[in-house]
Amino acid sequence: MKKKIFALILIFLFIFAVPAQAYQINEYELHHEAGMLISMDTGDVLYSKNADERMYPASITKLMSAVVMLENIDDLENEFITYTKTANDLILGTGSAIYNGDGLKVGEKMRASDALAALLISSSGDVAYAIAEHVGGTIDGFVDMMNEKAKEMGLANTHYTNPVGLHDDNLYTTARDISVLAKYAFGIDIVKELLSKTQYKMEATNFHKELNIYTSNLMISPNTNVYYRYAVCGKTGYTSKAGRCLVCIGSYNGYNYMSIVLNAKTPGGKRNEFIDTANMFRWAFNGFEYKTLLEDAEPVTEVPVALSSETDHLSLVFDKGLKALLPKEADASTVEYKIHLNAESFDAPIEKGEALGSADIYYAEEKLGTLQLVAARSVKANPLLVFARSAGNFFASTFMKVVYVILAGAIVIFAAIIFFMNIGRGKKRKVKYIPLDQRELDHKDDDFIY
Repeated sequence: MKKKIFALILIFLFIFAVPAQAYQINEYELHHEAGMLISMDTGDVLYSKNADERMYPASITKLMSAVVMLENIDDLENEFITYTKTANDLILGTGSAIYNGDGLKVGEKMRASDALAALLISSSGDVAYAIAEHVGGTIDGFVDMMNEKAKEMGLANTHYTNPVGLHDDNLYTTARDISVLAKYAFGIDIVKELLSKTQYKMEATNFHKELNIYTSNLMISPNTNVYYRYAVCGKTGYTSKAGRCLVCIGSYNGYNYMSIVLNAKTPGGKRNEFIDTANMFRWAFNGFEYKTLLEDAEPVTEVPVALSSETDHLSLVFDKGLKALLPKEADASTVEYKIHLNAESFDAPIEKGEALGSADIYYAEEKLGTLQLVAARSVKANPLLVFARSAGNFFASTFMKVVYVILAGAIVIFAAIIFFMNIGRGKKRKVKYIPLDQRELDHKDDDFIY
């Protein structure tokens, strides 16, 4: 079957991370049905195969059991868990007991801290049932708590039916959901600490002597043929239906990755969950490095500035520098960006670092994300220019336009009143015609005074 690796550029930008183009692993043959390789530094995905397909998680389920347990037991050292007949009946015949088939005895009590260690390090199913009944009141009550926590974490494609990971058609998850759960669980110090141990000494109980238990994660055990020295911690899982499963963290030279392998095929008895994980880590450690793509002080564009006598333009820069995890041979100089300004021009005062726009960042024609464009320096406003602008704005305001209309209307009304008053007076003024007598006619052109 053709193996595809989807490599995404990982942006180390404090709170900002972005994807990139696809790459392929050509060096290694991979054997699992679903899996992922994720940067723990940025949260982005380098490799993904069937990441959203429902799979059986087997004992990776116990990561959720540990989370629910820890969130409901405050004092691991002083709280004790009793193994009941109900738990014993459920585990009989499954081969998932802590004491090499002997198993816990009904009525046996163990310290909660030891129970957590057995749950995670040796992946003991009888301990898982004991924890579940102790914390949840009943096994079903604990499973409900597991599903509620999954819902709270946004694991939309995950459902639990038991705390062990024993096969059930309705117990399923996805590689992507496991990545969220594992990041959460590995972020709890005691979980990561226990999963980093190759062995652990359990104290004596009322039924058993002191006992050493050993990790099921052979990648961290130096005496195995699948040991990988950069593997830090992880949780295994196996059922005949789920196949070999593993979620593991690898760290080298400041780079940290999480690998997820589900349903690894094991022809000839090969433990390909470990082999595939090591090969994916090698691919990432050897093939990728952080490259500086953009500097935070690098001018990006200029914008016009008004109301200042200092300058009529201002340089914008990125609010933060930008680095990406790229293949070592990649050319970081081919980064492009598209600028979006908040306005065509900007009025002073402007503070240094004030966001005035944004830029969409592209690499190899793939959008990486968006960065803020901020003012490279502060610009002071000129009070006279501000006053002139304010006065102009006032006289051009809607209020003044209404005033102008009212005044114009008043003038028109006043003129109309005067006009009509004058017309009325003209009608009242009548001139009486008195004809001239003959003498007046004879001397109308003389300077004659009567």
